[in-house]
Amino acid sequence: MPLTIRKLVETWGVPKGKIEFDLEDSIGNICTDTRTLHKGDFFIPLVGSNYDGHSFIADAIRIGAKGAFVSRKSKISIPEQFLHWIVDDTLEAYQKLAFLHRSKLQIPVIAVTGSAGKTTTRELICAAIKPLGKVISSEGNNNNDIGVPLTLLKANSTNCALVLEMGMRGKGEIKRLSCCAHPDIAVITNVGSAHIGRLGNRTEIAKAKCEITSCLRPDGLVVIPAGDPLLEDVLGRNWQGRILRVAIQDDLSQAVSNHSQLSINKFPKPDLLGNVDLAKSTLLLGGKTYHLPLEGLHNARNFMIALAVAREIGVAQNKLTNLSVSIPGGRSRRTKIGQLTIIDDTYNASPEAVEAALDMLVRSPGRHFAVLGTMMELGNHSVALHKRIAEHAVSLELDGLVLVVIGEEAEAMASVAGVIPRFAIVNSPQEAIKPLLSWLESGDVVLLKASRSISMERLLPYFEANQFP
Repeated sequence: MPLTIRKLVETWGVPKGKIEFDLEDSIGNICTDTRTLHKGDFFIPLVGSNYDGHSFIADAIRIGAKGAFVSRKSKISIPEQFLHWIVDDTLEAYQKLAFLHRSKLQIPVIAVTGSAGKTTTRELICAAIKPLGKVISSEGNNNNDIGVPLTLLKANSTNCALVLEMGMRGKGEIKRLSCCAHPDIAVITNVGSAHIGRLGNRTEIAKAKCEITSCLRPDGLVVIPAGDPLLEDVLGRNWQGRILRVAIQDDLSQAVSNHSQLSINKFPKPDLLGNVDLAKSTLLLGGKTYHLPLEGLHNARNFMIALAVAREIGVAQNKLTNLSVSIPGGRSRRTKIGQLTIIDDTYNASPEAVEAALDMLVRSPGRHFAVLGTMMELGNHSVALHKRIAEHAVSLELDGLVLVVIGEEAEAMASVAGVIPRFAIVNSPQEAIKPLLSWLESGDVVLLKASRSISMERLLPYFEANQFP
């Protein structure tokens, strides 16, 4: 059922404007951009540091908007003949509208956050629950204060489920998104070092991720990877309801070795424990064999989470054994250029994600090369974390490494010079092609990975333009 003017009156009071209205009349589609506004839509002018949507209210009226929210702080003149509500904050009102819409939905809402793997896990969940019907999910970068309500408002009760990705840049953001969506299932993929420069340490990152439970329904479920004492501790302080833990056998062994002072009994036992055979691309779980839709141990963990969500909402097990999934560009996407294999993982990078990508690289047949760029938003931890990546690259015995890194981070990673047989530091992605031209041979595999702002994908056309074996 669409939102009606009655619901807005109940929430924000009687509208302004000398115009008659029917309380049972729909407010129409909700729009924040007059470029996509149609006659009969409801306009919400959002305000940012470099823009003010109130400047386009005249356009919205001209197009035939049914009504709008207007910020109390705005000095724009609104015609008396136009239906509108004065609100303290138009973004807050937008999110409130999305929540009112969500409260009418009779479908499960799944929210996904984490330091790495959010988008991949989101897409795996969508693929796993697709047998139930049409799934609405976040697209692109719509995982923030504007994107989450936008996605919520696209859903209706004919859909089988709604999957929302929730990103964050600081404290409180995921709490707002949780209270906008009131999820039935919350997923935390991991707690890593992404945004540690903003939040200071992993404990604060864990607190921010666990905000996803702020408005989780009391009978809801949290799905997490097993074996992280920090996540267990912080989550336990925020959520007293159901938790489902997933793990791969290798994860538990690693967790115990990383926390040797703890016995295995200190870790809550996983509810789902699988064994992975990467050579065969299979997962053995509960006596059933599943095809791994994506390569890499880190993606096997994400797949386990998707299986847990699918089982929770009633997908039959036989529908899950041979899933296929399409992942957005720049995320572990393999492509062939001549006789080379390029792993395009250029979308973003955190220390944990870079380590996982390197681990995946060295499992590929052939010689292994990596072009790694700066990892951003690491603050005072940046030099140490970049050094950690260099040490990990050495432990994997890469055949070659190019760094698109400058400053102290480059100095910290330069310690691998002389250890990794082929090594270079350059100032831009495009310059990385020079050493690669002299190194690469038929059958080699090259990983490209860096934070989004480095735009490592700019290197891709140079592979196409140059003669490689």
